[in-house]
Amino acid sequence: MAKQRQPARPKHVPQRTCIACRKVDAKRGLTRLVRLPDGRVAIDPTGKRAGRGAYLCAERGCWELALKRKAVERALRLERLHDEDRAMLAAHAQTLPQGEASDKLEAASVSAM
Repeated sequence: MAKQRQPARPKHVPQRTCIACRKVDAKRGLTRLVRLPDGRVAIDPTGKRAGRGAYLCAERGCWELALKRKAVERALRLERLHDEDRAMLAAHAQTLPQGEASDKLEAASVSAM
């Protein structure tokens, strides 16, 4: 009696959560930030650099929200984000398309008034 071939298992897709909007997506669908050993922050497009990582959606609103609410500092366990790193992240955010998180940012700024 021949063994029946079992169907192939679906490939495991790692899931990560955006630190700004809390949306869960595939690891490759989010952009990774990494805390380097010297305490600086860098964008990690490969997702393979050594160091503590955090993930953000590829939407301008998520990046602005994360910087405004200090989510980057919390997620990467930093006392304070360097001014150069903050400027680099803000500049990168300007290259991204608007998304639904920008609506959340506007609503948060209106309710704070």
